[in-house]
Parts: sequence; C-alpha cells; structure tokens
Amino acid sequence: MHVRYFAAARAAAGFDEEKFDLPAGATVADLLDAVLAVPREEPPAGTPPLERILSRSSFLLNEVAVRDRATVVGADDVVDVLPPFAGG
Repeated sequence: MHVRYFAAARAAAGFDEEKFDLPAGATVADLLDAVLAVPREEPPAGTPPLERILSRSSFLLNEVAVRDRATVVGADDVVDVLPPFAGG
C-alpha cells in the first residue's frame, strides 16, 4: 500500500509518501495504525502530531473518497491523506 501525505500531514509525517506491506484483507484503519507505528521526528513547530491530523483527515483510495475506515485496501492501492484545509 502506498500512502501519500498532503499539507500538514506531510509536515507531521516527515515524508511526502510511504509504502507499507500489510496482509491481505487489511483495512484503511489497519493502514493508519501502521502509519502511526512508524517512529518519527518531532513535527515542525505549530504542526499538530500526526495522530491528531489523521483523526481529522479525509482519505482517498485510488482517488475515490473513503468514509469507512473498514474499507479493505490492496497491495497496489494508493491512499491519500488530506487534512482539513483552511482558507477559501
């Protein structure tokens, strides 16, 4: 599974993207648990911790919005992490 981070999620993760190998039947929730299990440096000042950002983020699975974290993801899937955006 391939995870791409945007905006504050990128800052908190310390990467633009990461790859994870999870067993068949893994869900978006399982993938997010794997994301949070990665040791990370402290995010830049003013950036919330990644756990907080993920709790408020929207997700795209292969460019389609995912609202149910129990959605199964496959080995070649791409999950985009989209934190709330401010402004207009």
